[in-house]
This record gives sequence, C-alpha cells and structure tokens, in this order.
Amino acid sequence: MKTILLIIEREFLTRVKKKSFLIMTLLTPLLFAGAIFAYIAIFTAKDSEEQKVTIIDQTGLIDGRLENTNTVKFTFDNTASVTNLKEQFLETGEHTIVLHIGELNSQNNPADVTLYSDRQVNMDVQNYVRSSIEKLIEEKKLKGYDIEDLDKILAAVKTNISIKTIKWDKEGKESVTNNLALMVLSYLSAFLIYMFIFMFGSMVMRGVIEEKSNRIIEVIISSVRPFQLMIGKIVGIAAVGLLQFILWVVITIGLLFAAQKMFLGDVQQTATEMTAVTGVDTSVVKGAAANSEMLTQISQIIDGIPVATILICFLLYFLLGYLLYASMFAAIGSAVENETETQQLIMPVTIPLIIGFLMMMHTFQYPNSTMSFWGSMIPLTSPMVMLARVPFGVPIWQLELSLGLLVATFVVFTWLSGKIYRVGILMYGKKATFKELWKWMWYKS
Repeated sequence: MKTILLIIEREFLTRVKKKSFLIMTLLTPLLFAGAIFAYIAIFTAKDSEEQKVTIIDQTGLIDGRLENTNTVKFTFDNTASVTNLKEQFLETGEHTIVLHIGELNSQNNPADVTLYSDRQVNMDVQNYVRSSIEKLIEEKKLKGYDIEDLDKILAAVKTNISIKTIKWDKEGKESVTNNLALMVLSYLSAFLIYMFIFMFGSMVMRGVIEEKSNRIIEVIISSVRPFQLMIGKIVGIAAVGLLQFILWVVITIGLLFAAQKMFLGDVQQTATEMTAVTGVDTSVVKGAAANSEMLTQISQIIDGIPVATILICFLLYFLLGYLLYASMFAAIGSAVENETETQQLIMPVTIPLIIGFLMMMHTFQYPNSTMSFWGSMIPLTSPMVMLARVPFGVPIWQLELSLGLLVATFVVFTWLSGKIYRVGILMYGKKATFKELWKWMWYKS
C-alpha cells in the first residue's frame, strides 16, 4: 500500500507542478464563460444592413400592407416588371431585392411568390415576408365567410397557455420544475462527465506510452509490481482531475459573484442618478423588480433542482467512470510503443463512450424511457446517461443498482487490464493485436 501511495504522490505532484496545469486551471473557467457568451452572441446576432424590397403584387391584397421593420423597407410598384428591374440592376450594379406575387388561383392562394436578388436573401427577410403574406391571405379567406365582428372574435379566441409543472415527492411535498432548465443542466452534467473521462483517460494512456518509450518504466518496474504502478498512475491522475474540477467550481462561483456584484452596483448607480435627475426615489422600483413574479419563479425552479444530489452523483460517476475507462486506456498504452499505434486498439474503448454520449442526447429529452433506463444501468454508458437522468429525479434503487454494477465492472476490468499491463509494459518491438491482448489476459503469473 505504501508503494502505491508513493506512486500516487509522484503522479499527482508531477502534473500539478506543471505550468500547463496552472494555466488551464485558471483559464478554463474564463474560456468556458467566453464560449457561452460567444454562442449567445453568434446565435442572437442579426444582419444590421437595411434591405430594400421592391414588391410587384398582382393580387392587389398585399399592396401597402406589409409593414417596414428596422432592417427591411418595402416599396410597392405594380407598374414595374421583374425584367425591367433586372435590367436596371445590370446597369447600376446596386443591391436589388424584388418580391413578385402572382395572381390568386382557384384556392385563393398566390400562384407564385418569388424573391429575386443579386445575392442570397437571408432567412429573416424570407421568414418575415412569408409569414406576413400568409397572414394577409388568411384574413382575406376569413372575410369571405362574411362573419360579423370577425376581428373581435379572432382577438377573443386567441389564447396563450403557459404550463406550470409541479413535482410530488413520496411525502407529498410539491416543488416547481422547469423542463428547459432541467434539460440544460442534464446536458451539461453528462457532457462534462464525457469530456473529463475522455480527457483524463487519454492522459493516463499518454503517460504510460511516454514512460515506456523513454525506458523509464524498466527502472520503476524493478522496485514495484506492474499492477501497483498501474493503480498508482490511475489514482494519481484522478486526484489531479478532482483538484482541477474543484478549482474550476470555486473560480466559476467567484466569477459569478463578482459579476453579480458589478451588475447590482451598476443598477444602484443608475437608480441614484435617476433619483438625482427626476427627484423620484427609485428604490420602490427596485424593490418591485426584486419581488417580481419572474424572480419568484426562478427562485422556485432553483429550489426544485436537487443540487446536492447532482453534485454527489457527479463526483461518484466521474470517479468510477474514470477509473473504469482509465484502466482500459492504461492497458492500451502499455501494449504500444507510440501514440500512432493506439488508433486500432483504442476504438473498442471509445465506441462505448460515444454511444453513451449519443444516448445522453436522447435521455435529457426522455429521461424515463426504456433506452434511458438501460443506458443508465450498463456500466460502460451509465456515467453519461445516469447523469443526464439525475436532474429529473431517479429512484434510489436505480442509483444503487447502477453504481453497484459500475463498481463490479470496474473491479473486473481493472483485473483484466492489469493482466495486459503486466505483459505489455515490458514488450518491445512487436505490434500488439487483439489476439495478443486476449492471450496476455490469461497468462499465469
């Protein structure tokens, strides 16, 4: 045991003292936050260029009734033709968009609606034009029924339903839930598990290959048993991963508190300036905002999320999932002499990880389906799939069964990987195959 602890200490300190560890530990939360903001900025960005659309309307229904927006301006010219406007564009070279609306057919629909332009018309303009024309045509069809006060009837029957979901526990306690929030949390938890297992498992494999290629392993193996070396390396890197994850959580929480403080400070300063200018105390407005229905709903949703359960399950499934896959990565690393030779052998290890990731995409939408259940029980996929289920609530017996199967599988796989590691770590000059690995697993000590 003392030998294993020394190996764990060596693996841990060697990696923690590297500059790359410190840099990634500090930068990752910032990069993660930056990626989120970049994602939001990219998918909410709009084309700010003003689009001028000339409309030729042969139906007579649309003329003058399409409303301009901040970026789309309509001009109606039924005296023009598409051919003339095309020739005009060829002469001037100016950006041109022409919307041609053909005559109504027997179903009172335009026979042809076509956008002509010298460049691809963006989807915002296309969607706005299509929805506006559909609405106007629908209004014409409804008026054809000659119903009195039709506008008032349509306004009266228009209904928006907001569904509030409340979950009961076994004691009858109610908690407000939000599927979107749970789906996002489910996806993030499972994705982080997938990323960490793959990242730190690959780190184990590269470490074994590096020591083997540099022949350092021949010196180390003279004083420790191969199985002790493998376990020490796996646990040491696991400790590095846990430390890095804890630091990421602490730094992220610190950044969130700092951002919140800055935001509240800006709000308070703005309120003070408004009070000075208007003479009206805006603290009443701030108090109303703080107690608004939206904030209440957010608070209720947060209260309904099992944060403690998620964190505990995350740590358990990260450790057990990592230990399971790291033993296989270590076995592969011991069987090869350089990283390029791992491509063939690593495939059976990465396929279950990828399958688990794909099942996770299904699970955060259907957490209680048959596929989600079995995916959370099968040890090779359960770290990702079960983490995708946990935010929605999982019976204790299912968690216990899943963790029990994961522990049992880890013990079996570690024993088999140790058999491969014992032979492969000192094997040089021979390319390992699956057939060779199978033989190594059953060599007698």
